Amino acid sequence: MALKDIKQKIQATKRMNKVTRAMEAVSAVKMRKTQNAAFEGRAYARAALAILTRLSGTENVKRHPLAQDKGGKKIALLLLTSDKGLAGGLNAGVLKKAMEALEGREKGDVVVYAYGRKGEEFFRNRGYTIAKSYINKGDDVALEVMEEIAQELSAGFLAGEFDKIITVYTNFKSTFEQIPTMRRLLPLSLPALTEIVEGIVPAKGKWSDEVNLVAPPAYEVEPSGDEILGVLVPRLVAVSLYHMLLEAKASEHSARMVAMKNASDKSKEVVHDLTRKFNKVRQAAITREVSEIIAGSLVT
Repeated sequence: MALKDIKQKIQATKRMNKVTRAMEAVSAVKMRKTQNAAFEGRAYARAALAILTRLSGTENVKRHPLAQDKGGKKIALLLLTSDKGLAGGLNAGVLKKAMEALEGREKGDVVVYAYGRKGEEFFRNRGYTIAKSYINKGDDVALEVMEEIAQELSAGFLAGEFDKIITVYTNFKSTFEQIPTMRRLLPLSLPALTEIVEGIVPAKGKWSDEVNLVAPPAYEVEPSGDEILGVLVPRLVAVSLYHMLLEAKASEHSARMVAMKNASDKSKEVVHDLTRKFNKVRQAAITREVSEIIAGSLVT
């Protein structure tokens, strides 16, 4: 390889290093913001879902239409991915988990609600029905958006459009660990909700007051159980979805920051290796020229 080509590669790699370092800095700021939001929302999400978990074991909820296990094949998949790439294997892990959840099911029995462009493109290209798609660019998402999705999913479940609703997202554990996770939203059940609540990890340490998830024998509900549960259940499902979105946001920016840091470190290694190669080639060229001069002087 000519010296000129090596020098151009070194300059191009240095420019790439500046880009990845800038993206790393931006992702670090967003990561801290979204991590704080996820941490601050965990206590609220756990308490709200604990209410729903306790209710799920009561006779009122067991008779509620949203708790009826229809045993059918139709399934609604709510997928939480990002709109942008450059986040390592974050989206790939979520998509792989989603495909595992749908294993053995016909495409005609699956309806996809995609929150994020990566998930929408993946399933649309494979022939799945996309019922609705949402842009996932901003970090500030209003709870009303999740309430709208929860209402639509609940209405579809009640209307018999699908018999089961699951969501797949990335659960944030730490800056270096994000776990693709699948949860069942509807029909309501004590084991499924207990799994969601227990999966909400505290920011640090252990919970000082563990939530008792054993369902009481009965609740006295006014004005009527059906009327209250018809409003309460979709709202608590929306809280669950909002919590999952916060976890997914924290995971996205953490994964992107780590990916950009790895890219920056790798570009430094490439520059170092190319510089050594450049010096070797230049030294070889100098040695060859000196040898030619000496050989010419001996001939004369």
